[in-house]
Amino acid sequence: MHAIRLHSFGPADQLRHEELDDPKPATGQVRISVAAAGVHLIDTVIRSGVSHGPFPLPELPAIPGREVAGVVDVLGAAVEESWLGQRVVAHLGAAGSGYAELAVCDASALHALPDSLAADAAVAMIGTGRTTMAILEIAQLTSADVVLVTAAAGGIGSLLVQAARNAGALVVGVAGGTAKVDRVRRLGATVAVDYTAPDWTATARDALDGRDVTVTLDGVGGRLGRGALELLGAGGRLILFGWSSGEPTPLSATDLFAHGITASAAIGPTLLRRPGGFRDLEEAALAAAAAGRLIPLVGQRFPLAQAAAAHTAIETRATVGKTVLVP
Repeated sequence: MHAIRLHSFGPADQLRHEELDDPKPATGQVRISVAAAGVHLIDTVIRSGVSHGPFPLPELPAIPGREVAGVVDVLGAAVEESWLGQRVVAHLGAAGSGYAELAVCDASALHALPDSLAADAAVAMIGTGRTTMAILEIAQLTSADVVLVTAAAGGIGSLLVQAARNAGALVVGVAGGTAKVDRVRRLGATVAVDYTAPDWTATARDALDGRDVTVTLDGVGGRLGRGALELLGAGGRLILFGWSSGEPTPLSATDLFAHGITASAAIGPTLLRRPGGFRDLEEAALAAAAAGRLIPLVGQRFPLAQAAAAHTAIETRATVGKTVLVP
């Protein structure tokens, strides 16, 4: 098979397209002929040599990638025969090895896919979608809310915009550049704002015409996250799920007391210690996509051999939605 291997931590050009022996599933495992492999921001961080939360740095050489969809083509011992030939999606966990034509995983990680759900959409929902469901579980959005979403054209952000709209909330989607702002507006945001404009917070405040933001969903952090926090009204809820800017949103106890806001982290220990694990979140995300309640925004599709270009596109914020590799 062909796969992408990382031999040294560093820039994207360390990702090499190579020919390797076909993997064989062990007891309780299956092999998937991969139709789509997800590329995540975390993949780029780990590739650079930085450990990220529950994902330690792998031993090198390593095949990156933790989200795959395709068809089960080989069964290991003690696996139900019904899985053979089944269209599936799986999250491979910390072990990774998804950037490949063939991937092995535990049968317990598999989700059968309906014909209505494309492989690239399923890949978007198995990881990004389950995180979105965890955020929504904490947010508990209602029609009374005014919800601000940072990076609203991204994989998680685009799903949050749709979910907030489905809840009947007024949605403020913040994105960078005209094209992304237009996309956010098409996703259903009531207000779409370009954060590259120096006065974007004033623009958002004016568009709300006196209404306060009640919930801020922030996965960017840094100056953008701080601006989004400052738009929260009294009693507002700040829910953090990352800092793609490279630094967390600056936040102090003074902020909490001054306006009576609350702050929660939707990822990290909150998610890792969640009773029952992740599977119900994955099932909910896939069901929402299959039913059309949430439509994952799949942006660029790169051939497997161009994994380095996919990483560069993510790191330079040239992507919209989920980035996918196609073997």
